[in-house]
Amino acid sequence: MPRSLTTAHPRKQPARQPRAAFATLLQEAIASHQAGDLDGAERLYGEVLQLQVAQPDALHFLGVLHHQRGRSEAGVELIRSALKITPRHPDAHNNLGNIHKECGRLREAEACYRRALECGPTHHNALSNLAVVLEAQERPEEAFQAYNRLLWQAPQFAHGHYLLGRFLRRFAQNVGHIEQSAEHFRKACQLDGSNVRALQALGESLYLLGRQDEAVAVYRDWLAREPDDPVPRHMLAACGGSEVPARADDDYVRDVFDAFADSFDEQLLKNLDYRAPQVLTEALSRCLGEPAAALNVLDAGCGTGLCAPLIRAHARRLVGVDLSGGMVEKARARGGYDELVVAELTAYLRAQPATYDVIVSADTLVYFGELRPVLSAAHAALRHGGRVGFTLEALEGDAECSELSASGRYRHTRACVQRVLDVAGFREVNISADTLRREAGKMVAGWVVVACRGVT
Repeated sequence: MPRSLTTAHPRKQPARQPRAAFATLLQEAIASHQAGDLDGAERLYGEVLQLQVAQPDALHFLGVLHHQRGRSEAGVELIRSALKITPRHPDAHNNLGNIHKECGRLREAEACYRRALECGPTHHNALSNLAVVLEAQERPEEAFQAYNRLLWQAPQFAHGHYLLGRFLRRFAQNVGHIEQSAEHFRKACQLDGSNVRALQALGESLYLLGRQDEAVAVYRDWLAREPDDPVPRHMLAACGGSEVPARADDDYVRDVFDAFADSFDEQLLKNLDYRAPQVLTEALSRCLGEPAAALNVLDAGCGTGLCAPLIRAHARRLVGVDLSGGMVEKARARGGYDELVVAELTAYLRAQPATYDVIVSADTLVYFGELRPVLSAAHAALRHGGRVGFTLEALEGDAECSELSASGRYRHTRACVQRVLDVAGFREVNISADTLRREAGKMVAGWVVVACRGVT
């Protein structure tokens, strides 16, 4: 697309550039950025800064873009430069906080959000972000106050109701808190009919309250309105409203996690008390011995890349694979991988015979009811003596069975896991009980599994 400032001569005298044309160039850069054309936006921001080195909006938005491309520290410096020019710009403080939050620097993020609110007391995004990082730092009373302040200031802010619903369910101390969460989810749905996460959360809260018929009705109504949407179809099965599939549909997993990846807030909430990567890599490390950077390692279902820093020391080469392109982009921004691939896990494993020494899979096989196909493929993808490690949600009982829970994830009995590993050819199986995350005020019980590839 032609740009309004394209000329046949070098721009050596920026002061002589027409003000309207300069503004148009900046708007084109912003439009390209919003449309997802990061290459075009980066080039256009660069042209703006050639004309005016200290243009604060270009510095600010280019900083956001650098973070999106995995250059977070460069992004921080650019936004700080913008804030030296316009120190009371709440959006810039908020976006600087978002970068710190995404990088796990929660105290720095908190300071940025508080500064944004000093500059703009009604900045709803900064206030909701502040509540989220307070929650992430296990300061629930302060977080609750921030959520209440948010909804007092903006009672029609749908995302605020959704976040408070999530908070109430996570820290629920009695059934009344679950009931309140359901009401906030319902309000979020009424205010924003496109908020599918609120719809899903409403169904989950209703199910937890024992109101299964109401949960089924939520998902049936959603499916009637959007018959091609895999999310209500899967959740309807999870609530007992339709036949349970052998595994979650690819479209369901992709849609859920692509949407999840786009929300910094949701990532942090998901990671609160989320222990699967830590307990799994610790169990594997006890089998692998001292790290020697000598192994080919696959992070199977890598998500946002939480396992990478925990297993990297063992890896000569670390590959991550995930069905969600959005999650893979977050993993790329986090860093630590030699290669990242967007692919369905079982198909990917079948195409990698005798390739890996270690396969690690944290909280991925919870989307498989029938484990045999994926674990047989993992067995074939390992070299002789290689090890697989994965987590599952635990189902009590002695039977060899699994069930789809209201969360949309499968749970398995110990006997079921042992049988599938035996059939797939694994040996030296260790299945230990541990907790994986907090949900609805309680810790979720799980299995941490490590097994060795046997001779076939």
